[in-house]
Parts: sequence; C-alpha cells; structure tokens
Amino acid sequence: MVTKATSAKTSSAPTKATSFVASSKTTSVRAGLSLTKPGSGNTNPIQHGKMGQAERAFSAASTFLSGIMAISASQFIGAPLKLVDPKFYAAYMAWTKESFAILVTTITQFWSPTLIRVSGDESMQGQLYQMPDGSLKCNFPHRLVLMANHQLYTDWLYLWWIAYTNKMHGHIYIILKESLKSLPILGWGAQFYNFIFLSRKWETDKARFKSALNRLKSARRPMWLLIFPEGTNLSAVTRETSAAWAKKSGLQDMKHQLLPRTTGLQFCLQELRGTTNWLYDCTIAYEGIPNGMYGQDIFTLRSSFFEGRPPKSVNMFWRRFKLADVPLDNDEAFARWLNNRWREKDYILEYFYKYNQFPDEAPQQALAAARGQKKPKHAKAICTEVKGEGWQEFLSIFGPLTTAAGALLRSSRL
Repeated sequence: MVTKATSAKTSSAPTKATSFVASSKTTSVRAGLSLTKPGSGNTNPIQHGKMGQAERAFSAASTFLSGIMAISASQFIGAPLKLVDPKFYAAYMAWTKESFAILVTTITQFWSPTLIRVSGDESMQGQLYQMPDGSLKCNFPHRLVLMANHQLYTDWLYLWWIAYTNKMHGHIYIILKESLKSLPILGWGAQFYNFIFLSRKWETDKARFKSALNRLKSARRPMWLLIFPEGTNLSAVTRETSAAWAKKSGLQDMKHQLLPRTTGLQFCLQELRGTTNWLYDCTIAYEGIPNGMYGQDIFTLRSSFFEGRPPKSVNMFWRRFKLADVPLDNDEAFARWLNNRWREKDYILEYFYKYNQFPDEAPQQALAAARGQKKPKHAKAICTEVKGEGWQEFLSIFGPLTTAAGALLRSSRL
C-alpha cells in the first residue's frame, strides 16, 4: 500500500513522504562480541586488509571513546541538577540519551553501513514514511511498549535508531541484564538513563521492576519501553535451552527464535496500560546468515566495523496491537496470546529466510508460500540506511564540555 502524505504542519503526515505498509488481514555464546576472531561463515568478502582494519579500528574506537567519554562527563556535570530542578534534570539526561543515539548512529553510518528495509502489516498504516531524501520517518506514538525477537547483541542499536527517526531517541528505556549495570562508563550511563536492570529472579526483580515502571506511568511523559521477551539472543547454546524448555512445557519449539518468556512483558503491560495504549512488535532479520548458523557468530564487531562486513541488510517487519485487546489479567490466556504472536513471527521469518523479503499476507499464508505450497507475495518496503544529520550533529555531543571548559577558562582569567 502506497499513499502520499499531504500535511506539512503535523508530525502525523510528513511532507511528500511515502508510506509503505503491507495489506495482510492478520495480525561460543560471546562470539558476537569478538574483537579478535572474524565471523566464520560470513558470505561478504573482507573489504580491508590488516593495515586497513587497524586504521578502521583506531578511527572507530577513538570516535566512540571520545563520544562516550564526553557523554559520561556531561552526565556527571548535570547530576547536581537533580537536587535543584528534577524536571530540568530529566530533560538534561534525555538530551544525553539523544547524544548516545547520535553517537552510535554516526559510528554505524561511517564504519558499518548497511541497507535497512522496513515494512509492516496493515496495522502500521500511516506509521512508516519514506522522505524525499530517502530517509525513514516513523510516526509512532509518544508512549508505547516495544517487543522484538533477539538475533544479535546489537539489535538494540537498530531499534534505538528507529526511535531516532521518530525524534524519540531521548525517551527510550531498555530492560537489561543486571550484570551490565557494573560496566564502566556504559553501565553508569545506563543508570543515568533510568534503564531497568533485572537479575532474572522474579522474587528479586518484581519490586524493583514495579518501582521503575512507576516512574514511567505519567501519560504526559514520552516513553518507549523496549523489551526482548526471549531474554537473550539466539545462539547454539540458547537454542538448546529453548528446545529443552519447550519439551518440558509440552510446547512446540520455535525454528528461528527462542520461546518467549511471558512474566516480564505481562507485568510491564499490566502496570502501564492506564497510560499506554499500544504494544508494537518488531520482527528483525539479517540477510546473509547461512542455514544452520547464528547471526551473532557471523556479524561480530570485528567483521562488521573493522573488516567492512556488516549484515547485507537489516530487515524489520512491524505490527502493533492495542493493549485493550490483549488478555493481560489471565496468565494462561496471555501466555497463549504471546506464544501465538511468536509463532506468527516464526512463520514470517521462515518466509524471509526463503525469499530475503517479508510477506504481504497473513503469517499462515506466508508459511505456505515458504514451503512452496502457494505463490509468494512480498511486502513493499522502505529501503534506507542508518544515517544521522552529519558531523555537526555529532559535535553537539561535546557541547556541555566545551561550555564548562570555557567557563573555567574565563574564571581563571578573573
């Protein structure tokens, strides 16, 4: 479905943008972080020799480290604002969160560029636009819960960029493993961002989770809450764990994903439903993963950023559900609902891995097409790339530091 937006005065219809939605009627584990071993099975040729990789490693690392240090310093400079003006403090920290999104967007744009394809079913009508310059513009609401399947350690990077295209990159909240809380600089920054850290022990997590969600309940407060119901990314080890859990629970295991965990997502939706109307679902897939292999083992930091071998394309298929239509108050009904949605995502992924495109039909029909039982029907997609507004935007990250340095210099001259 292709439509032309007409209004230039509201965010709901960007000027001369083209909207694309489908018309279906339905709804080793650390290898991904490897800096030393290239991704085995990566079908892209290495673009840079050892010297080129060293140069890219230095330039990318120095850009990232300078940016992250500037953001961290800005956070500590602004920390006392919490005692003076909590609202201004929250706005200031949201700005530093925007700065981090700008940083990772810049790093990705220049060191790991890749094609981005974005499509969705008919529930996404009026939500996805391609601007005249080819960039993506999302028109999602200012409050939502976002769930996604978890393929790579860097899934969050592309989803945060989606928030960037919606001017919501300063208001995203991510649910993370508690072990990440203690990471130097990055873990500290995530705490300033009010990200939610969970230990995966519900008895311990529930009270902490409730407290964190209470801070996000205001209907006027912009909020995108990102959760990966699978709990971790897909790998050989987690694949075995999921299969064992499926057998124990009497469930059919997923083919391209892990079985979702229901407790955390259900609790989020129960706590936020009074102020949040929508649950958005992103099915994310990466082109160039050989059959029987896992993306996290192929698209490592080294292969993507240093060798010039990022995924051939990053593909997103979007759906959305009204919270009022989700059975939140019945545990068994919610578990069935979530597993059915995940089963549909598995059918959609089956279609993608057959045709390298998402379907423009119901998930069950997509599965039949993937099995050769019917003719495939591909969804129209926005083809774009992760792209920021240039180096001037990147340099804005250093604004608080240059201001503070200027103030100190002036005071030293008095």
